[in-house]
Order: sequence, then structure tokens, then C-alpha cells
Amino acid sequence: MRKKILLLGSGELGRELVIALQRLGQYVIAVDNYPGAPAMQVAQEFEVINMLDGFALDQVVAKHKPDLIVPEIEAIRTERFYEYERSGITVVPSASAANYTMNRKEIRNLAAEVLRLRTAKYSYAKNMDEFNEAVNKIGLPCVVKPLMSSSGKGQSVVKVKDDIEKAWKYAMEGSRGDYAEVIVEEFIKFNSEITLLTVTQKNGKTLFCPPIGHRQERGDYRESWQPCQISDKNLEEAQVMAQKVTHALTGAGIWGVEFFLADDGVYFSELSPRPHDTGMVTLGGTQNLNEFELHARAILGLPIPEITLERVGASAVVLAEENGRAPIYYGAEEILKEKQTDLRIFNKPTTRPYRRMAVVLTYDKIGSDVDKVKEKAINLAKLLAVEATEPI
Repeated sequence: MRKKILLLGSGELGRELVIALQRLGQYVIAVDNYPGAPAMQVAQEFEVINMLDGFALDQVVAKHKPDLIVPEIEAIRTERFYEYERSGITVVPSASAANYTMNRKEIRNLAAEVLRLRTAKYSYAKNMDEFNEAVNKIGLPCVVKPLMSSSGKGQSVVKVKDDIEKAWKYAMEGSRGDYAEVIVEEFIKFNSEITLLTVTQKNGKTLFCPPIGHRQERGDYRESWQPCQISDKNLEEAQVMAQKVTHALTGAGIWGVEFFLADDGVYFSELSPRPHDTGMVTLGGTQNLNEFELHARAILGLPIPEITLERVGASAVVLAEENGRAPIYYGAEEILKEKQTDLRIFNKPTTRPYRRMAVVLTYDKIGSDVDKVKEKAINLAKLLAVEATEPI
């Protein structure tokens, strides 16, 4: 039952996963490219390396000899996973899945061309000339994303021709790793966006969490709420697509599958093979098991009899505004005076503009007005101030 787990990426999602794993008696080594990362603070051991350095990654794996390798971010030399898997290490959810999903090109090709899921029209570009061609092909407005990035870095919407060069430069600045390529997508006129947390099991059927609504800004989530409003037809369509793509990728764990809901139906958008940032709403007890507990059980092969909605809830993130170190927080007392409210400070050692530093959680009984619960979370999040005490 006790496994040694190498967690690659140690942010706020990794921190919650470490806690869930340790409650099940596991041993975790947290890895990231800076010391003091949130998951390192609760893991038994930690390592600081550049995970895009294949040699450094090999050394850490050889040193710790883990039973499982669990990726938590995109910027990893994922092609090494195949060799680790051949040596007997379990890669979560699988080496193939990690390589497909860490690169928007691979997962989009699988979804659109192999599985024939409905997606936005798209094109790729490796240089400025190809980028101009792609924008002309897709048309304006269009969405531009680096093939490898996270938390919305490098993503933008090109609305007029004057935005084209600026969007290319921004995508290159936000790209992670050594992938100097972008995807240009048709701008879908959607009514809402949802995350369908999907759980694949080693010895059980695929399960779905109640759908989560979310709002993004600058390509990163700002609020999420559960459950979100969706028709039975659209939910069934999303579940079918989520099951198809996770089955094709193989492996056990939780997947954050994102969809657009438009007048003409459901569009597959993106997929992450791990707990999803919008799923932090489940930390407010909206489900019988939060997304981190579900992921922990699934990757360990432990049974998950069912996923049930226990109450409605919402999450709203708190962002930093400046570069600095050793942040302190003001306003927690005012937030926690409110009933049916919780606060999670991520305890990141440094700040930068738009970096997620905390999340406010609000909830109420089933049948309550989700919009009111969400508005409460948004208003309370404004009360938390983040102040760096040391300059960088």
C-alpha cells in the first residue's frame, strides 16, 4: 500500500495532492525549479531542478527510484517518461498520455483528427510567416496559444490585423520549454465554458464529477462554480467526448476536460491529465471526495464507489500585483467572519503580477442559488490583500 511517489511540479494543486496522498499513507518527493514551492512544504522530501533538463530528471529518478511519477505541470521533458515506464515505474496517467497532453498540438490532433471530436477550427505556426498565413486561414477574431504553456501564459485574442505581430511576440514570451510553435484557433461564440472532471480507474468504470462552470481572464481562471447550468443533452455529449479521449490516452487518474457550450452544441477545448485549477471549488466540500482525493485514489488503484454532489459551491482566486518575496496577507479575518466560507493561502515564497496566491471558497446547501454563492466568493476575494515584504 505504501508507495514512493515523485511529484513533478509543486504548486498549489500539487500541495493539495500531497496532502491527499499522505492521508492514504504515501511517501512523496516534491520537485520544482525553485525552493519553497507549496507542495515541498508538506512532502517528505523535495528536489529543486529544471525539469526540462532530461539529464537532471534522470538523476532524480535514479536517486529516489519511485514507484510512481506524477506530473503536475507541463514544462517537463516528458519523452523520458517512456524509458521510466519501460523500467517498471508507473507514470500517471501513462507516458503516452503525458506526452500527448503536455503539447496542445498532439492532443488537438488526437481529438479532432483521430477521435473526430468537435473542436474549433485550427492551424499551427512555427514562425511569423506561417503565423500570418494561419491567421488569414482561420480569420479574425482568432485565439492564439503557445503549444506549451500554463495558467494562460502567452494566450491572446487577435481582433484586428494590428494585433498580429504583438500576439506572436506574446506567445513566444509565454511559451514553456523549447517549443517555438503556436496554435491559432477559430474564436467560438460560446455561451459558457465548463470543466468536466473525469476519473478513470484501474479496476472500475469511468466516473464524472458534476460539471464545473468557470470564467477566464488573460487565459487563466478567475472563478469557478459547481454545479453549473447545462442541459442533459449537452452534458451527455460532453461525457461521451471525455470518455473517448481519456480512453484513447489510457491510464488511471483525474482529468480536467474543458468544453465550450455554444448554440450549436458542445466543443472540446483542452484536457489536463491531473487535478484542474477550476476544480479547486471541490475543496469547499461540494463533492463527497474532492478532486485531489479522487486523483490519489485513482492513481493508487483504490476503489471509488461513487461521486456525489453534497452542496453547491464557488471559488474565486486572489492574485498578486507586484514582484517580490516573503508575502504577507491582510483581510483573512474579515473573510472568515462569513458563514459557509473558507480560505486557502498557497504560501508561495514569491509574488509577481497576476500570480495566483490564494483562493476563497463559498458554499451552500443543494438547491441554493449558485450565482449568489459565486458572487459572494468574488466579493470576499477582494478583501484579501497580498503584500511582498522584500523586493526581487
